Amino acid sequence: MDVMSAVILSLLLLAIFTAIGILASGIKIVRPYEQAIYMRLGRFVRVLNQGFNYVTPLINEVVKIDLRTQVLDVPRQEVITKDNSPTNVDAIIYIKVIDPTKAFFQVTNYRMATIYLAQTTLRSIIGDMELDEILSNREKINLHLRDVLDEATDKWGVKVEAVEIREVDPAGKVKEAMEEQTSAERLRRAAILKADGQKKAAILNAEGEKRARILQAEGLRQAKILEAEGERLATILRSQGEAQKLRILSLGATPLDSKALTVLSLDTLKELGSGPATKFVLPFELTRLVEGASEYLGMARQTPSRDASKIEDIEKAVGKVDDILGPIPTPEELRTELKSLEEAMEREKKEVESIAEATKKEKDRSIGID
Repeated sequence: MDVMSAVILSLLLLAIFTAIGILASGIKIVRPYEQAIYMRLGRFVRVLNQGFNYVTPLINEVVKIDLRTQVLDVPRQEVITKDNSPTNVDAIIYIKVIDPTKAFFQVTNYRMATIYLAQTTLRSIIGDMELDEILSNREKINLHLRDVLDEATDKWGVKVEAVEIREVDPAGKVKEAMEEQTSAERLRRAAILKADGQKKAAILNAEGEKRARILQAEGLRQAKILEAEGERLATILRSQGEAQKLRILSLGATPLDSKALTVLSLDTLKELGSGPATKFVLPFELTRLVEGASEYLGMARQTPSRDASKIEDIEKAVGKVDDILGPIPTPEELRTELKSLEEAMEREKKEVESIAEATKKEKDRSIGID
């Protein structure tokens, strides 16, 4: 009786635990970033949302699908471009499941399907482009590939958020050819820049020389003008000096008679005879001088004496002395005019130097910029 009771108790406990296990198998916990596909006896029932869910025990099948953005690595593959350049390309795809039902029922494995579709699409896109275009238009390729994949995976309930080409690696020989091309292009640009710099330098040098010649010509012109002005003043001063000398001589000689003039002429001949010269040029007729000397000594025929001329008579005959010879400038007026000429020459010199300095700075700055 005791053995029978123990067996019955054991079977009862086993039934209880089995019932609890069966009931517990119907409890399904879905995380916040997941959704679950609930099927009973091979038939789709509904989608289980996040949190606690209870389904029919034993005869249920629940498949959880991650709704977070997933990163898929597209394997490296060799692609022949439009210009027959072998190129190795790989990429990264960012996808997200937006319809778990389609992602589970419309495709066997949406991850692998997306990767294979990306490989074939990438090969097709790269094959229709030249190598230089691929290297310079990655963003364009990324956008085009994303649009194509997103449209193709839409029926799978998968959204392609982004596609990034990770590496474009041409073949070795292609790389060598590209390096030679790049080197040649850089040499060409360097030659162009050098020629352009030489052209600009030649233009600037010619411009500088032209300005220097213009400044030099302007300086010479100003110098000649100032020199001519100085020469004019010097001529005026010499002429006025000569005029003043003649005025003094004329005024001093007016009271002299012919006898006094004869004595002065004899003194002049005496000075000429004491000199080392053997030839003489006399500004008067020698016979007249001899006759004058004879008359002075009383050994010639008598000639009537002539009264000395007066200043009033001379001015009456030829006009006023100041009107004929002009006013004689005072020493103060001469110094003032010379000082103004010196100041004008100094201003012209400073202006020429400033223009030459500005031209030199502009030329140095232009050469430095080039």
